[in-house]
Amino acid sequence: MSTKTVTVATPQDGDVLWDTSEKVFEDIRANEGEKATVFIHSVPFEGSVSLVNLMTSTRLQRKGFKLTIVLYGPAVLLAAAGRGYPAVGTEGFPGNLAVNRQIKILLEEGATIYACRFAMGALYGMREDDLIPGVKAFNPLDVLDAALTAWRERHFQLNTWTM
Repeated sequence: MSTKTVTVATPQDGDVLWDTSEKVFEDIRANEGEKATVFIHSVPFEGSVSLVNLMTSTRLQRKGFKLTIVLYGPAVLLAAAGRGYPAVGTEGFPGNLAVNRQIKILLEEGATIYACRFAMGALYGMREDDLIPGVKAFNPLDVLDAALTAWRERHFQLNTWTM
């Protein structure tokens, strides 16, 4: 058995343990006409990557970038309108529909969100009618052309792949 040699107070609710006021980098805002494209190829709900990408997308949009989000591969499931339990739109547990809420916020604030038809149909049996209203289905050949368009038009790009 070891002997406890140091006693420190356990942090309490409301204690601030870090300097949250320091910001190291400039708070960048979009210049007039600047665009951002976020590509997400991520397995939803297996970790926080997809939700973090959608929250980062929201920050980009609120910084003034004209925002496009491209969901392909398993990420098309992020835009499934029929989620919930025991009924659609009901959270089976707290945070269960966080992704759906974030997508709806992005759409309400002006983002353009695309979902790949190949992944929807060939991989998951989703129909276009299964998408959250406002999310646009697109041709799988458009994934590369969306990236090339973003490159050509000098968009800020964020790309995430998880498997």
